[in-house]
Amino acid sequence: MANKKDIKQPAINIKNKRASFDYEFIDTYTAGIVLTGTEIKSIRKGKASLVDTFCYFNNGELWVKNMYIAQYMEGSYNNHVERRERKLLMNRKELRNLNNDIKSPGYTVVPARMFINDKGLAKVVVALAKGKKEYDKRQSLKEKEDKREMARAFKH
Repeated sequence: MANKKDIKQPAINIKNKRASFDYEFIDTYTAGIVLTGTEIKSIRKGKASLVDTFCYFNNGELWVKNMYIAQYMEGSYNNHVERRERKLLMNRKELRNLNNDIKSPGYTVVPARMFINDKGLAKVVVALAKGKKEYDKRQSLKEKEDKREMARAFKH
């Protein structure tokens, strides 16, 4: 019989690709997230999305809004609401620094990715970000296309 620790779980790494296209990441922080039982089970199955997700401060606490976590199939009447607001857990110094940084115009906090750490806890990587201009987005697309072309040329 295999020990519970010997069973390898698939790595959960949910990315917010749209955020990296729309924003330039200045600094990143890893934050814990307050979840219910059915939410963590859905995340472990990979049933979550960070599309159109954003963070905001309320009473000195960082909250994430519009994060989608699918309802757990085996969850009964105590299943969770899919797009509820969830509290992010960071230390006080990091929260103070982030709150001061977003007061300058053009800066915001966006969730970049969500993962499960070695202890089995869900973590969210939030980024202090500055919005890209239209020409910056075109430059990003051009760089992405160039990398793709070089990879194709290298294969042949």
